Amino acid sequence: MLNVVYVNLYMETIDVKGLSRKLLSSEDFILLDVRTTQEVFVSSINGSIHIPMNDVPARMNELDKDKEIIVQCKSGKRSAKVCEFLINNEFKNVKNLEGGIIAWSEQVDSSVLIY
Repeated sequence: MLNVVYVNLYMETIDVKGLSRKLLSSEDFILLDVRTTQEVFVSSINGSIHIPMNDVPARMNELDKDKEIIVQCKSGKRSAKVCEFLINNEFKNVKNLEGGIIAWSEQVDSSVLIY
């Protein structure tokens, strides 16, 4: 019999204005874009690294567990799932970007296309 442990997680979030301040002040963190390759081709936030959501389990060794990681997608739903996965895999400082690239375009950089 397989014993599965579910962890009730409190997930931290950051809004797009907070992310903008971090980028402008050149803070040391990882901005992880988990959208598909096609979505990233249409629009992205400068400075992000791209690992599609479905590839994260196989590629999480590319991420520093001790560094702050802000995860983003289109609206914040997929990135929340990735945050939960990373937290369950011993990543220490993970935040979900509220509203994703849609909020980024609407509140920070209107040159970023909403698709």
